[in-house]
Amino acid sequence: MFGFFKKYHKKPRPIYEALGTDIHCHLLPNVDDGSKSAVESATYLGIMKEAGFSNIILTPHFQDRNYTNVEEDILNRFETFKKDVEKYPTPNLVGVAGEYRFDTKFRQRVKDRKFLFINDKFLLFELNMGTEIIGVEEVLFEIQTDDVLRDKDIILAHPERYNYYSSHAKTLERLKDMGIYFQVNILSLSGFYGESERKKGFEMINNGWVEFLGTDLHTNLYSQALIDSTYDKDIEKLLNKHTFYNNRVLDPVFTISNKI
Repeated sequence: MFGFFKKYHKKPRPIYEALGTDIHCHLLPNVDDGSKSAVESATYLGIMKEAGFSNIILTPHFQDRNYTNVEEDILNRFETFKKDVEKYPTPNLVGVAGEYRFDTKFRQRVKDRKFLFINDKFLLFELNMGTEIIGVEEVLFEIQTDDVLRDKDIILAHPERYNYYSSHAKTLERLKDMGIYFQVNILSLSGFYGESERKKGFEMINNGWVEFLGTDLHTNLYSQALIDSTYDKDIEKLLNKHTFYNNRVLDPVFTISNKI
């Protein structure tokens, strides 16, 4: 492993083999608050491989003010990045998409149909972390009824991290009724973000509201937490108890939602 684990106090256990595919991480270098170099990304990808992940989909931030990424540039950077890490033992880099913030430009993106989708099928989006935004359901309905976008499925990233929602919030329940998938962060389940996020993550999964798990891996701090999570018995029990659909995002005909 090119000495990758020398600076870590232990190696990860491969408990995420059943998940197989990570659909949410920030390891495309120098495009957001994630990794800053190809070598740094290769280190974290090596850890993910040892933790059991065989396929990785990179999902850089797209945000109005903070990360004004352009889809064409991200695609070009991804092709370069794959070549940069060829010599390292990484999982398969099967695609690049985006994590889109529901912000002032999101509605215009819908009108322009301008997104990078996971496997050309799934739209990954996130909400404001601090304040509830009005109008989310209406815009998602626009996507679901658009002549072009209606064949896409929608995934809400880390619903457990929005502190204005409880694990049984009516807004989240309505999103589930609309057929929106939920993706909980693995590191939420380990307590990385706090006890409230950990508790809500477990509750949402046990409620049957969560279809996907994701690492949301950014930096060294996250990678160390990912290693630690592979020794978390509660997470291991959860993985043995529940079925998640990470691997099936690579299936072009996969769907579990009801279309409007």
